[in-house]
Amino acid sequence: MKHSSHSENNYSALSFVPDHQTMSDAPPINNYTFWNASGQIPYNMTNDYMFRAVLQSNNRVLRGLICSLLHLSEQKVISVEITNPIIKEFRLDINVNLNNRTLINLEMQIANKLNWRERSVMYLCRSFDHLSHGQNYSEAKSAIHIGFLDYTLFKERPEFYASYKLINVKNRQKYSDSLTLNVVDLSRIDLATEEDKKYHIHEWALLFKSTTWEEIKMLASKDEYLQEASETMFRMSADDLVRKRCRDREEYYQDLRNYERKIELDQIEHEQDILSYKQKIEQDRLEHEQDIRSYEQKIEQNRLEHEQDIRSYEQKIEQDRLEHEQAIAEKDALIQQLLAENEALKKQ
Repeated sequence: MKHSSHSENNYSALSFVPDHQTMSDAPPINNYTFWNASGQIPYNMTNDYMFRAVLQSNNRVLRGLICSLLHLSEQKVISVEITNPIIKEFRLDINVNLNNRTLINLEMQIANKLNWRERSVMYLCRSFDHLSHGQNYSEAKSAIHIGFLDYTLFKERPEFYASYKLINVKNRQKYSDSLTLNVVDLSRIDLATEEDKKYHIHEWALLFKSTTWEEIKMLASKDEYLQEASETMFRMSADDLVRKRCRDREEYYQDLRNYERKIELDQIEHEQDILSYKQKIEQDRLEHEQDIRSYEQKIEQNRLEHEQDIRSYEQKIEQDRLEHEQAIAEKDALIQQLLAENEALKKQ
């Protein structure tokens, strides 16, 4: 087990603690206390305030996380500076200047607001668009946005750690390294690749998701940066203000989850209404088609009856004609007979 000698002297003052209170004012918490902690963690690092508090408080943890995510050795990291430290008014995404050459935006997002793709692209472009008037484009720093999501962004193609760049869609030729979007899916740690494991990215994800100090300590024993992060989180958990703000964030996300559930229920009801409406339309269509078939059958039956009536009428006319001709013939024969008889009388 590797215990870091930096853990007690590497905490910077938290500038977002009011009334000049810093973490150094809090009662000292030594490794013995951390390593004997047990039970449920009040707030883990999926809480975006705890995530921000830990990374802002301990630059070495921030370095370790960035080295893992960007596959960098510690020797290649000269400086890591948070450029938007929390003071009073704050947003909980973290802007980092790496080696004064790369701008990184880190964000923890556990609720699916359905706008992550557009939002992350906007944040990335904002980071990249930093040149002042008159500066040469060659002075532009590359920008990286790294999102930690507790849901799957592309359900048809889930991936634990994905990286997106500007490329030619036909031949996959890379256009530029200036813009990169990385996404860590905390809900699919099971999909971590061997490369992800080589750089301990899955262990960072497990640390963020851990719910007990037993889980945290097991991870802390594997890596000095994870140990630093674990001890810092333990230290933050002892601070009343940090716990209050974490609780506020939990309540916010609980309200958001309730809202999302309401939207989901409304969507289910809406889909059910649509399904019922479609079924009614289909039923009406079938009834209408049945009515049309019945009407066509009635028309056909009427046509046949009409044709039968016409044939019967024509037969009646023909029969009447024949009977009329027969009567005329009989009358003519009778007349001829009478004429013949009359002639015979005259001759007598």
